[in-house]
Amino acid sequence: MSLHLILFLLFGAICVAGAVNLLVQRHPINSALSLIAVMAALAGEYLLLGAEFVAAIQVIVYAGAIMVLFVFVIMLLNAGEEEETKGSRVAILFGVPGVLTGAVLTGWVVLRHSGTEPVPIGALPGPPTEIAHLLFHDFLLPFEVTSVLVLIAIMGAVVLATKPEATERKAR
Repeated sequence: MSLHLILFLLFGAICVAGAVNLLVQRHPINSALSLIAVMAALAGEYLLLGAEFVAAIQVIVYAGAIMVLFVFVIMLLNAGEEEETKGSRVAILFGVPGVLTGAVLTGWVVLRHSGTEPVPIGALPGPPTEIAHLLFHDFLLPFEVTSVLVLIAIMGAVVLATKPEATERKAR
């Protein structure tokens, strides 16, 4: 086995373990920390693909800025430990077939395209100037919509975190 394959499997295992840990944690801060581990392992995968710029952006933007925002919102909402519920019948009714359908489709795509030629490392956009052109020219609208959605999420967290007594006092 080559070193790249061993590192790929190691980073993949860290991603899967972090994602499972994110789902099973009862405290939101622990879930956010698990998500940081997943994003750091994804940055390692990007490094293996030769996309150093994307790996750096993954760590700086996602594991850094976005996760700080998540932790800030969690602290602002003062979220405690999650309460145990029985679950939703609708989630089971639609979730299980949805997961099975997704797994079958993913397996079908992987098996169908497993014999194709790998893409050479230099064939995809990689230098920061090309990525900047794609991000701020070709994909400007989705980039701006994402920033507006993050702003709306912050505003929603602030509205949810305000105590009803404080808004009643201001109304008087």
